[in-house]
Amino acid sequence: MAKVVIGFAPTRRSIFSAPDAVKYADLTRKRLKELGVEFVDIDDISKDGLLHDDNDRIKIAEKFKERKVDGVFSPHGNFGTEYEVARLAKELNVPVLLWGPRDERPDENGIRLRDSQCGLFATGKVLRRFRIPFTYLCNCRLTDSEFERGIKNFLAVCNVVKAFRNTRILQIGPRPFDFWSTMCNEGELLERFNIQLSPIPIPELTAEIKKAKIEKNEVEKVIAYCKEKFNVKVTDSQLEMIAALKVAMRTLADKYGCNAAAIQCWNALQSEIGIMPCAANSLMNEEGFPVVCETDIHGAITAIMLEAAGMDTTRTFFADWTVRHPDNENGELLQHCGPWPISCAACKPTIGYPLAFDHPGAVEAEAKKGDLTLCRFDGDNGEYSLLLGNAKGVEGPYTKGTYLWVEVENLKRLEAKIVEGPYIHHCVGIHKDVVPVLYEACKYIGIKPDLYDDVEEEVKAYIRGE
Repeated sequence: MAKVVIGFAPTRRSIFSAPDAVKYADLTRKRLKELGVEFVDIDDISKDGLLHDDNDRIKIAEKFKERKVDGVFSPHGNFGTEYEVARLAKELNVPVLLWGPRDERPDENGIRLRDSQCGLFATGKVLRRFRIPFTYLCNCRLTDSEFERGIKNFLAVCNVVKAFRNTRILQIGPRPFDFWSTMCNEGELLERFNIQLSPIPIPELTAEIKKAKIEKNEVEKVIAYCKEKFNVKVTDSQLEMIAALKVAMRTLADKYGCNAAAIQCWNALQSEIGIMPCAANSLMNEEGFPVVCETDIHGAITAIMLEAAGMDTTRTFFADWTVRHPDNENGELLQHCGPWPISCAACKPTIGYPLAFDHPGAVEAEAKKGDLTLCRFDGDNGEYSLLLGNAKGVEGPYTKGTYLWVEVENLKRLEAKIVEGPYIHHCVGIHKDVVPVLYEACKYIGIKPDLYDDVEEEVKAYIRGE
């Protein structure tokens, strides 16, 4: 499970009941602890543990920065001090969650103690004036299921934003010449999103492979793991090369501080090391370190986002949209030579030969069925977006490689979106519904969410707690 830390900054306004604001702030603290949420509190700065004083706000911002919070949660215990919430959010530049508890019935004299909902309306307006994106969880009770769902959804959003803003991709070799579709604008990715590439030539990889073989220890561990987890249909020397490649990629990723990799994978690499890299990619993917094929930088970014949306608990797989299902009008084959992680497989995978190449080292296995999220980060002509939606695994004919037949709501609509762009034939999948998380995360990272199903209002409703 990913570690996400939020700054807890409950707020109040002076003309409403301060004791009631403190009461609800404390109840919210208790509920967050029950849900296992890690948060940085302000009760050591503000006398009443609430944000409403500008001098306190300055100290709170310093503390949140020091503790490197991934998001800010500002529940409105009563009306709230909207400009202090906005000033704090502006300085921190992290996702913001607004929520307030349901107000009680007015007393017998018609007195209302809190007006929390009214304050949320005010804060939303001021945040928009400050041009601060925020997530809104509708007025509900702490014990309502939508509160728990909203908090967990927000934590996952924070995790996506954190991962995206700290992306550094190990680029192993240039893209294959024939893959013009995977070209990217390195400078633009850096300038707009702080996404960094760490390009290395193939000889640097092969030098690390040789070193791993000489040192042996880590390579032998990988070989033993492969023999336990796979049906191995390659020679001992080929398996040793697969293991050495895996160890080399991990070493280089650590050396350059990367959280994903994109590898050229064909054809220069095979002439150097005699294998396909798919099985080694599969091993890295199983560790939660995405490695994608054909130097697809945008594919690596997609995988980072999707891993983070799943809170790093469920592995993702990198796939081609390939052919339509022979019998299902909304069915499609997701397939690749064999980079999918073991935990995605419905059976014990085999390390053998791929469909279209002569070298060994690919993985064969059908993936588990079930509900999926499929997405693709991409861009051209300066416009970036995230294609995303749901699918489910279905029965279909056997094919080579790692594969899964899926069904979507409307394949023709999806097909047109991919062709008309800015997308290509690559996508990333996960056995989890994280569409609302990714949709909401897009507002913080400055890209357009592009749903391939007509469900935008349903997604918005889920996020706000309906």
